[in-house]
Amino acid sequence: MGTYLVRRLIGTLPVLLLISLLVFLLIQAAPGDPTLMLLGEDATAADIAEAKQRWGLDQPIYIQYVKFLNSAATGNLGKSFRFGLPVIEVIKERLPATIELATISIIIGILLAIPLGVWAGAKPNSWIDNLGTTFGLFGISMPSFWLGIMLILLLAGFLHILPSAGRSTYGVAGPRETGFYFLDSIRQGNWLAVKDAFTHVLMPAIALGSNMVGILMRVTRSAVLEVMNEEYVVTARAKGLAEQRVLWRHVLTNALIPIVTVVGLELGTLLSGSIIVETVFAWPGIGSLLITGVTSRDHPLVTGLVMIYTVAFVTINLIIDALYALIDPRIRY
Repeated sequence: MGTYLVRRLIGTLPVLLLISLLVFLLIQAAPGDPTLMLLGEDATAADIAEAKQRWGLDQPIYIQYVKFLNSAATGNLGKSFRFGLPVIEVIKERLPATIELATISIIIGILLAIPLGVWAGAKPNSWIDNLGTTFGLFGISMPSFWLGIMLILLLAGFLHILPSAGRSTYGVAGPRETGFYFLDSIRQGNWLAVKDAFTHVLMPAIALGSNMVGILMRVTRSAVLEVMNEEYVVTARAKGLAEQRVLWRHVLTNALIPIVTVVGLELGTLLSGSIIVETVFAWPGIGSLLITGVTSRDHPLVTGLVMIYTVAFVTINLIIDALYALIDPRIRY
């Protein structure tokens, strides 16, 4: 397996190069001068020329791209025009918020979708199957930004149960250590901050994970239906095993390959889909940071963020490939 993963890693290098080139060219072709947008309309021609020289925008595009590649190879993604800080530091400041949001979303999706899909697949055409199908179609069809707005109106506006925006209440969270509010609060024994962080992340996590719940439920149902009539399942029932043990021990275990595939793909989708949800809920993650970078024409920041998303997708796919061999011993690379 090690040789296979190394080949996969080498094969991703051309993908990273192509994506970096496309993003670089697209952001260069976007209308608007970043120096004018950041310096303001009152900037003089000398100020603009000095800013372009400082940021390297006075050089040809191909030279800018080559310099970016040389810097990226050493882990330096450049310096943000807007924030005046290294891009990697700006991303590190925001990345924990997005990881927390995506993690809570995928936990909610797995806890809801897999049991519902298993029960629906075990009892086709029953009331639980109809409920699961309706629930799945709702999740697949519902735009996350619209669901987020409706959740804000209902739970924050009318019922006043959950906060409408932000990541925490001012003054509740303790000192920042890792950037992960849940982890920092647990390590500090600040359980009030843990509760506060959960109330803030719940609505955006539901809005972000709703689509995953629908897709994962449908895939789980189909996988369970396919496995239910296999000979080893019939044999397990003939031995007198309880139906729940047959369902969860034999059926679900052998239906995991497509389920794990969808979970991996959806995790990558959650990272990219958080862009809109983070904007709706004013969540301080890299999704809202990307919107800020695009609107301010912050070339290094946008390019760095897209590369982070790309690396995340590639890493998730490699992990999923490795999990296949653990789930099914018959798979060898």
